[in-house]
Amino acid sequence: MADLGLPSAEAGYALKHLKSWMKPQRVSTPLSSQPATSKRYPDPLGVVCIIAPWNYPVQLVLQVLTGALAAGNTAALKPSEVSSATSAALADAIPDYFDSDAVAVVEGGVPETTTLLEQRFDHIFYTGNGTVGRIVMAAAAKNLTPVTLELGGKSPVIVDRDVDLDVAARRIVWGKFMNAGQTCIAPDYVLAHRSVEGELIDAMRSTIEDFYGSDPADSADYARIIDERHFDRLTGLIEKEDDANVVVGGDSDRSTRYIAPTIVRDVDADSALMAAEIFGPVLPILTVDDTHEAIEFVNERDKPLALYIFSKDNDRVEQVLRQTSSGGVCVNATVMHVSSANLPFGGVGESGMGAYHGKASFDTFTHYKSVMNRPTMIDPSMMYPPYTKTKQKIVRKLLK
Repeated sequence: MADLGLPSAEAGYALKHLKSWMKPQRVSTPLSSQPATSKRYPDPLGVVCIIAPWNYPVQLVLQVLTGALAAGNTAALKPSEVSSATSAALADAIPDYFDSDAVAVVEGGVPETTTLLEQRFDHIFYTGNGTVGRIVMAAAAKNLTPVTLELGGKSPVIVDRDVDLDVAARRIVWGKFMNAGQTCIAPDYVLAHRSVEGELIDAMRSTIEDFYGSDPADSADYARIIDERHFDRLTGLIEKEDDANVVVGGDSDRSTRYIAPTIVRDVDADSALMAAEIFGPVLPILTVDDTHEAIEFVNERDKPLALYIFSKDNDRVEQVLRQTSSGGVCVNATVMHVSSANLPFGGVGESGMGAYHGKASFDTFTHYKSVMNRPTMIDPSMMYPPYTKTKQKIVRKLLK
């Protein structure tokens, strides 16, 4: 659904709308520049570099490539070496479908990526973490290359006291534990109203069993951690918490890189779990007394890539929307906004810059060339010296 379905849908959407996207757009011409016509012509940027992560290693190559090709660019693709089997599959398959002069795949790790970034591109599109994002941006600056950075962050879930807890539990569990939490917009932590925390945890515990059975290790629908390094990082976070606070899951198996869907309550705001994006199947629960406290908690931290609010109270929802900043928002849902081609997807602040999906992808890889066309049959003398007092008076009126 995520790794194959979304790029397929993106390609279909682009094919459907590309003819209209490519048309020069006529815009109005101010009276002071008449007679003339004005248009915006979409031009390809040129050669773009797409650096993709490992967590959705097909989607985050091909979905971005769709926008680059739709806008008329050529592309160098750098799949993640962490998901090495998928990288090799892409390198093998892409030459069968694309001319090598239009799309090239560069495999490898840090040395190859470093060499790639030393080349001059017309745009660099990077999806990953902020640490590498800064390296990419610094390399791009040497050639004044524009960048799109799709990063991540700690995406909060605010659960109001006035909420359908069963629905909230299902949608939070689904968004969090899909791909074992290895999703940049996965719910990273929950800010639950104090009055519903216990019931919410019970509902999520029941939902996890509904989704993955009594032992998620046996479920065909539950993923594994990408490698031992990330496995050790995640289990280390769990081990730092009091055992009594691990109310769901907590067990793991390094030989299979399995970590059970895990919920931790009574998490301290300064704990290791709250220090950085978790990017795994561990969900901390913190309690708040009201929406204002939840908003303050979110605003004291870096702007997240996604924010989720569950509430039946439209005024509280509007309060959250007005008083927080994030890349995107789902109301009474998680993750689903990423599936709409009509909603540009991107971050803000530490969670990234720029956006894509649908028309936004075409725009990201396009330079809109401004063209004004003035006829020669009429050539008003108002533009030319000498600038008499009469001309100045008329020009001032025209420019108002």
